[in-house]
Amino acid sequence: MIWALLALVGVPLWLCALGILALLYRNRSLRKRHGDITVRVQRAGKTRWTWGHAVWVSDVFAWRGSPAAWREGLVHVVGASACTATPEERKKLHRLGDGPVVATLTTSQGDVLRVAASAEHRPALSGPFASPIMSNG
Repeated sequence: MIWALLALVGVPLWLCALGILALLYRNRSLRKRHGDITVRVQRAGKTRWTWGHAVWVSDVFAWRGSPAAWREGLVHVVGASACTATPEERKKLHRLGDGPVVATLTTSQGDVLRVAASAEHRPALSGPFASPIMSNG
């Protein structure tokens, strides 16, 4: 959206294209970092799941949404529990494959952050709080 406005006010199109390419390259480098997990994040008090990429750094859960959305979060986690997604949750969790897992992360401030990932990321989703994943059924 911002690129269209810049082009409209007279910024050269090649400069806009260069900015878009830099943004795409940065997003690709974030997805290729060690320990990256493709996730859907549901913040406390929200009903929508935001997609993004996450990584654990000790007991801090760091995640970033799309590079154009400018949404990111660093959350100090004191506890985590995980289980397979319920059928109702699966309806809202698109592109996570069969049997996505949902982890409930408790922050140091007492808030709850729900994080969903594909079944292949089960061991990594709970980070340092990993324990055997329980099934809902």
